[in-house]
Amino acid sequence: MPHDSSTQRTERALAAIEAAGEEGRRIFTRVYAQPALQAARAADERAARGAALGPLDGRIVSIKDLLDVAGEPTTAGSIALKDAPPAAQDAAVVQRLRAAGCVLIGKTNMTEFAFSGIGLNPHYGTPGNAHDASRIPGGSSSGAGVSVAHGMAEIAIGTDTGGSIRIPAAFAGIAGFKPTQSRVPREGALPLSYTLDTIGPLAASVLDCARADAVLAGQDWQPLPARQVAGLRIGVPRGWLLTDTDDAILCAFEQALATLAGAGARLADLQLDEWLMAPARLQQSGTLSAAEAAHVHRALLDSAPQQLDPRVLARIQPGRSIPAPHYVGLLQARTRLQRELDAQLQDVELLALPTVALLPPRIAELEHGDAAFMAANGRVLRNPSVFNFYDLPALSLPMGRAGGLPFGLMLVARRGRDRELLALAAAIERLR
Repeated sequence: MPHDSSTQRTERALAAIEAAGEEGRRIFTRVYAQPALQAARAADERAARGAALGPLDGRIVSIKDLLDVAGEPTTAGSIALKDAPPAAQDAAVVQRLRAAGCVLIGKTNMTEFAFSGIGLNPHYGTPGNAHDASRIPGGSSSGAGVSVAHGMAEIAIGTDTGGSIRIPAAFAGIAGFKPTQSRVPREGALPLSYTLDTIGPLAASVLDCARADAVLAGQDWQPLPARQVAGLRIGVPRGWLLTDTDDAILCAFEQALATLAGAGARLADLQLDEWLMAPARLQQSGTLSAAEAAHVHRALLDSAPQQLDPRVLARIQPGRSIPAPHYVGLLQARTRLQRELDAQLQDVELLALPTVALLPPRIAELEHGDAAFMAANGRVLRNPSVFNFYDLPALSLPMGRAGGLPFGLMLVARRGRDRELLALAAAIERLR
């Protein structure tokens, strides 16, 4: 736990945001300076009298711009919503964070409506990657990962529909945890996909992710069970999800596997392409996200589509013409495929693979070229999105760096085994 007072740490975080100037305004769409300092002072007073509210009391937390905060419009990275009616109440997870004594420092920027893994935002600006500001931060929770990596928050709350927590965590060199969907309530979070959306934390350590996850899930904090890497059964899905991957990432991945084997983990190569390729194959003529986003934003698509990021619009518009039989067929196939993949994973405790197949490209290369943008977006989303389709908890851990740019190791567990995943990830984290 941090040794400095919450007030001291909050003052430093606010100073970091201010010192970043324009970049700070690209990372945060709102900063709650005075309320944050008030919350920090209250946390310090509780700590002084031994009445802390739990392990997140006084911790500095940023929240993604699609979470409701009472009294202000929820803009979700869009200028089209800047004059939306103010939220009547905090999102369920925001209520839980406040009740846990968290210091909410601000709302972080994001891809408009959370609809890309790249993190570009033409309305509010694109936060630069924390390790090279000329490169993408990863999306859609773009400001979230950068806020933690730059010391502007200790924990960030993001959402993940196809990788939007794990991608920015990998690109920021921090941990990011996507829970099983039913674990964390989504009331008061502007949806992208009812079927796929999840809410989870990004933080410098697995322990902080676990503490935040407990608060988000409405559970009393219990220390993670101590787990060992020795004897841990890890499946490596050799095949499609390791193709078209940067050499530096593949090399680091094999080194990570060697480290795990050296610590006594039992690695098994698995042939899972039949299931891992199915989500992309089934959704070639229309995705769940596009269909559901077209419903969520139907009024805006009718009234003011020109206000949207053209690339976001290009991804949502096709959802309006997806035939109902195709959409229902996707949902039915998903249920069947989930059962089948569950059966394939009975003999392993984790899957391990690279979080993202490429190092973060330069923002300038993607801002002006639609073909380059779509190709990069597809590669960025490929690995993490599979596990949203199957609703498996997944966590990205820092795996290494190439040319100063970090990348991630993704660990995936069986549905509902969120705490077990966090405990095993903490054991693996200690190997570094």
